[in-house]
Amino acid sequence: MDLPLLRFDPDVDALITPSAPELSEPWPERAVLCYFHEQIEALHERGIARLVGRFTEEMGGHGIYVVDDGAPVVVFHPGVGAPAAVHHLERVIAGGVRDIVLCGSAGALVPGLVLGRAVVATGAIRDEGTSFHYAPPASAIDVDRDVVEALVGLLAERSVPHVTGLTWTTDAPFRETRASVKARRDQGCLVVEMEASALLAAARFRGVKLGLLLYAADDLSGPTWDSRDWTSSDARADLLTLAIEATARIHPTDASSTSR
Repeated sequence: MDLPLLRFDPDVDALITPSAPELSEPWPERAVLCYFHEQIEALHERGIARLVGRFTEEMGGHGIYVVDDGAPVVVFHPGVGAPAAVHHLERVIAGGVRDIVLCGSAGALVPGLVLGRAVVATGAIRDEGTSFHYAPPASAIDVDRDVVEALVGLLAERSVPHVTGLTWTTDAPFRETRASVKARRDQGCLVVEMEASALLAAARFRGVKLGLLLYAADDLSGPTWDSRDWTSSDARADLLTLAIEATARIHPTDASSTSR
């Protein structure tokens, strides 16, 4: 079977070039892709985050905020699902962003991963389509070791309980069957989400650094799904603060990417 996704095209010269949204101030080099709308809004209401622009309405019209943490850090919601998230990532990289941390939630696949436990992903199983347009076919993609070490080091300094391991990125949350959960768990996955592997592939293709700072949310480790009221977890506010700080601990690769 001739599957188009298995025919990676490394050509950088695509027909459409990503462009950055216009901001009311220069684009920072550090960014947090945050999936917690209410926490971004809370920072804005407290005067910590200032609204400096928006993405297009076609992509959700999410606000673009800047937080000062020694240097400016742009914070925004990147949209749910790999295609939307990578679209937003491409736009901010076009603006000059180079050091990036994803801050989000993920479903627990293993027993004992308590609600709110921080998870530093070391890599992702590529069960989505977007990453195959940015990297040759493979079952998984890893996070740069120095990025993992930077995130783990920060959590250790702050005495934040955490685990490290793989995440499973899927395009189809309503197709997370018992058999597929078991298969991914057997591969070493601790959690499941919808964007990580695609973001990692796109970041590497564009020559920027990206780390994954997640928390264990709903639970898929048992015979039935348990939501655990995951959106109300106190971990969300703490994780965003940590992610903002973490952007200062990772650094871009040398200018050896195919796209720079």
